[in-house]
Amino acid sequence: MSPAHIATPADDELIFAEEEPVQESAAADAHWTLLIVDDEEDVHTTTRLVLEDFTFDGIPLRCISAYTGAQAMEILRTEKDIAVVLLDVVMESNHAGLHVARAIREELDNRLVRIILRTGQPGQAPERKVIISYDINDYKHKAELTSQRLFTTVYTALRSYRDLRVIEQNRQGLRHIIDASADLFRIRSIRQLAQGVLTQLSSLYGLFSGSVYVQTSGFTATSENHESLQFIAATGKYDALQTDEGCPQLSSDVRAAVQQAVEEKRSIFNGRDYVGYFPARNGREHLIYLEGLSGVTPPDENLLQVFTNNVAVAFDNVYLNKEIINTQKEVILRLGDVVESRSKETAHHVRRVAEFTRLLARAAGLGEETAELYLHASPMHDVGKIGIPDAILLKPGRLTDEEREVMKTHTTIGYHILNTSERPIMQAAAIIAHEHHERWDGTGYPQGLKGDGIHIAGRITCLADIFDALSSKRVYKEAWPQEKVLDYIQAEKGRIFDPALVDALFANMEEIDRIRDRYQDAH
Repeated sequence: MSPAHIATPADDELIFAEEEPVQESAAADAHWTLLIVDDEEDVHTTTRLVLEDFTFDGIPLRCISAYTGAQAMEILRTEKDIAVVLLDVVMESNHAGLHVARAIREELDNRLVRIILRTGQPGQAPERKVIISYDINDYKHKAELTSQRLFTTVYTALRSYRDLRVIEQNRQGLRHIIDASADLFRIRSIRQLAQGVLTQLSSLYGLFSGSVYVQTSGFTATSENHESLQFIAATGKYDALQTDEGCPQLSSDVRAAVQQAVEEKRSIFNGRDYVGYFPARNGREHLIYLEGLSGVTPPDENLLQVFTNNVAVAFDNVYLNKEIINTQKEVILRLGDVVESRSKETAHHVRRVAEFTRLLARAAGLGEETAELYLHASPMHDVGKIGIPDAILLKPGRLTDEEREVMKTHTTIGYHILNTSERPIMQAAAIIAHEHHERWDGTGYPQGLKGDGIHIAGRITCLADIFDALSSKRVYKEAWPQEKVLDYIQAEKGRIFDPALVDALFANMEEIDRIRDRYQDAH
């Protein structure tokens, strides 16, 4: 056990008084947490007394206590922000403190917390052996820990912890940005990039309060309509406020600061809080609000402005990529409309088939990304009809055998038009154009594929196309009643159609009906 008294120089010694331990007050919004692990009450009391008015970077110290190694581990598992552990070696066993030190690093995988080993019996844990064998940050004999040396030890440990946390936050921010840059074609990449920017700024400038990233167009701070202010990302105390429905929860002070930056078209720094302003090419204005930004010099402020300007360029690139993708999707849809118009088919046929295709892809468990891909590729399923002569394509009566063979070539014509592109949408569209007339039993065309040998995109579009064609009026027929259509689909289950997809269609008829109501043809 550790000795009850420590002999130190009289002018700077720790006196273990017989008094009740100091009760810790409620933690402030910001604090450094020190865990005292020792089996002697006097050690806790005196440590708290010496560090009572301690601050580091203007932030106070919060002390919590554990009296055994087991108690220390319980606290460490629940308290995630412990900065420093003052750890006794000999407690419930001769090496309890060493076991805790190893468990912190290996079991909890906590590399940030600074571990200061304190022992009154150095023979139980020789310094050289402990330093080599355990990942601790300092080793102190209790006999040498005067009040000044305890202050210095804790202060330097906190400095190391702060710097390591900044490095970790930098790593987290870089991870966000790398994830975003590798995934720019996803909608969420904008939020990921914004989150990474805030994390980087928070770590670079030591922000432990909070930050907000918003974009706006025509924003008014006093307006009750918050829709023009879109919340993109946040950190710290603002993280819980994130919403896709504007920013009604932001305080009036934050909104006023944002409003000022928008009105003056510039970034604003009031000595504590910073609002970075940068317009994007799409007409929106981007703003970063950083709270608790202290110790920033004019050169730092200039660099911050340069950084936010570069962020604006990055967002312009993200929006440009989105615009390119959206343009591709619209061109495909419009071309599908042109093909259907030429063949005198219904105006909304391609839109309904696209929506049915996405619905069936989701029901088949293909995932949202694949379902979206098929949604945008399926409008091209009949693009090959542009190569079919009008005399055959627009013939109101039954086709001859020779004419029918010509009509069948639209599948290979469409495939050859699309398959030379390297774009994923075009590749999917080529497969759909080529295989949407294949049959589950192998009697379809142009390749006579059978069962799972038909690409799932072709099987899905086949069902979606025929279901809508039977349900719609064409130049050569009237629309069938839905009951008749469903009877036909059921009868051809396992012949024309993939049985699992037919089941999925019947299971989702309510959504099918909603899609048909949304895209009704004009009569």
